[in-house]
Amino acid sequence: MNNPILEALFATHAIRVCDPDHPFWYTSGSLGPFYINTHFLYNNEEDAVRFLLIIEEAAMADRIEFPNFLLQDLLRQYKESSTFRLVTDQIVEKARTIDFDFISGGERRDFFFSILPAYILKKPHLSIFKDMQAVYTNGEFTETIPVYEAAIAGKRALHIADLVTEASSYTRAWIPMIREFGAVMEDTIAVVDRKQGGEEVLLSEGVRLHSFAGIDRDLFERARDNGDISEDQMKMIASFIDNPKSFMKNFFDTHPDYIKNQLALGGKAKERAEMAVSKGYAPAPGCSL
Repeated sequence: MNNPILEALFATHAIRVCDPDHPFWYTSGSLGPFYINTHFLYNNEEDAVRFLLIIEEAAMADRIEFPNFLLQDLLRQYKESSTFRLVTDQIVEKARTIDFDFISGGERRDFFFSILPAYILKKPHLSIFKDMQAVYTNGEFTETIPVYEAAIAGKRALHIADLVTEASSYTRAWIPMIREFGAVMEDTIAVVDRKQGGEEVLLSEGVRLHSFAGIDRDLFERARDNGDISEDQMKMIASFIDNPKSFMKNFFDTHPDYIKNQLALGGKAKERAEMAVSKGYAPAPGCSL
């Protein structure tokens, strides 16, 4: 593949393709046939899930301690995992070519990739949480304070993310939060770009996207040729890449009870189904698109 990040995504099983009758929900409330678990680049699924739980627990504890608490695990993983070291080094190298004052990352998976580069580059780090609270850590990682006590007005943020799909997290949370405190985001690094319009959305907000791996048809055709996915899965993926909205409409037309069943499941399935209906991706139960 001649792209070490893409090779690592397959080696760590970070790219998964669904059964045709069970597509994946995405954060934006849309449906699709493949999922990218970028955080598996932490080394493997087991290590990634373990660190994700650490992030969740730390976010519910003392947030002043949050960045340094995670940093200790990140430093250990950097020494022990060649995959995580590869990704971190590429992020750091790319960041060195960009003008910025501090690095930002958002809860949860961004923290896999944003905190350690800030530490290596001796840049401050802004940790943004889902409840729209944030803490600011200085470049030496010796002090963390609530963002409203930090003087970041007029400064430039480099947001580092695991993945960009439609950039919904950016427009809903990360960009408004940074602007609220008078800073600007002109650049963002994402490990993976799903090539589903996120770059264009970011450009409309004045943000340049830098990524290391793009998910496109050619990638999956090579996976099919290698025997990693079936021909039926390839056809499903091709349909989705050609027109994601048409893919969703066709799926809901042929699975009329899908939304009703997802709503009945509760939890994240219900949340995603409600978002899909509210955005017009899916019909409300008993209706049709």
